[in-house]
Amino acid sequence: MSLPQSIVDLAPEAEKLTRTYMQRVAVTLDDFLAEKALEVGSITTSAVALVDAIKALTRGGKRLRPAFAFWGFLGAGGQSETNDIVKVGVALELFQAAALIHDDLIDRSDTRRGQPSVHKRFEAQHLELQLDGDPAHYGGASAILAGDLCLSLSEEVFASVESVGPAARKIFNQMRTQVMAGQYLDILEESAGSSYDPAEAVKRARTIVRYKSAKYSTENPFLLGGALAGAGPELLASYQAFALPLGEAFQLRDDVLGVFGDPSVTGKPAGDDLREGKRTELIAHAMLLADTESKSLIARRLGAPDLRDDEVEQISTILRECGALAETETDIAQLTNDAMAAMSKIPVHDLALAGMSFLSDAVTKRSK
Repeated sequence: MSLPQSIVDLAPEAEKLTRTYMQRVAVTLDDFLAEKALEVGSITTSAVALVDAIKALTRGGKRLRPAFAFWGFLGAGGQSETNDIVKVGVALELFQAAALIHDDLIDRSDTRRGQPSVHKRFEAQHLELQLDGDPAHYGGASAILAGDLCLSLSEEVFASVESVGPAARKIFNQMRTQVMAGQYLDILEESAGSSYDPAEAVKRARTIVRYKSAKYSTENPFLLGGALAGAGPELLASYQAFALPLGEAFQLRDDVLGVFGDPSVTGKPAGDDLREGKRTELIAHAMLLADTESKSLIARRLGAPDLRDDEVEQISTILRECGALAETETDIAQLTNDAMAAMSKIPVHDLALAGMSFLSDAVTKRSK
């Protein structure tokens, strides 16, 4: 849907404010981690590697979750110069880093943002230092600790936000619970999905999308920023109507890129989601639309440890030709339209709407 000219005219200012805020979050996060490196180093210099791994991972992010909190905050009357919203952004970045570290370990994913994932980073350290024992176990155990440290640091930063009231605290707590439950549903689906009713697969995939990703990627950060600025129930409800479908569109786009994305842009191998056995909405549509032989191939080979490159290409072709990709693109378009329609009804000033529109484009019109 087209935006009013008054909002379009404010787009450059909204983008500038967003990028300035993202830079403040990046600097504050770097400073915080530098302090933590000194703190950990006073215990043992060896453990500074945990903080270094977190630092390397967080420097590659898009800062979208903090940006949603920022515009939720400004839309509810918050001021862009306020330090508390920067701290909220840092807490969200650390929470996301924890989720990524653990997710990569669970999915046995070797890369993240074009670099070795954290468990692979520690596995390489084991080999470089010629340590005793199993390098893979060392890498996995170290990654669990790095992820746990991220969770602890995220809470530490959030607890330091002076203006947090009961509403914001409740949102932050619920966000963490939802992600853990959603992650477990994802694991369960990968393990038991082939035994479930295929007719319910799309619904199950959407539930995983909602709780594992969408809520913490867009909805909860947006609500968190609004609550921090004192938004009432009606404004928060309008935020939710906009941010949830946008977050679901964001994750579905991620699922498409996980199969069809350009590795040089996404930083992950082509077809990585197929190798990891992710039962995304793409796969759910295929299990309804593909012919019997194709369904059998997907059921047998999705996530196989020895999945070959030619099989990745074969399954990718099935997803295109059976209409699963087209159905997913239709879902993304519908969710995006729902979000934009809801955005037009949010009772905030035009600059905030311009910021929300900027984020909408960043979420849905992306190649990585």
